Amino acid sequence: MGGSRRFGRRPDERASMLKNLSVSLITHEKVRTTSAKAKEVRSSVERLITLGVTDTPRNRELAESRLGNRIAVAKLFDDIGPRMAGRPGGYTRMYRLETRHGDGAPIVQIEILD
Repeated sequence: MGGSRRFGRRPDERASMLKNLSVSLITHEKVRTTSAKAKEVRSSVERLITLGVTDTPRNRELAESRLGNRIAVAKLFDDIGPRMAGRPGGYTRMYRLETRHGDGAPIVQIEILD
């Protein structure tokens, strides 16, 4: 889970942050965060949704190992995966909202499509 952005964190902290953001996005289906974090988490969530389209024990095991949250895995395979079965990809959308007052970071809302 992760690419080239560092976010000023150690690798284990960065992986934990992206994992938690992925769980929140799958559980709540939309999250407000910075643009850089949203771009980073988008790729991992898209891959997880692709796993969720075909419900096999192996895919559930992979998703469980990547998310570490059984509730999010259940929602991924029981709700989100079947809903996305007809889509060839592009399961998420990002909206630009504002810039954060403290540091001027662009804030976006990333959501899973219906």
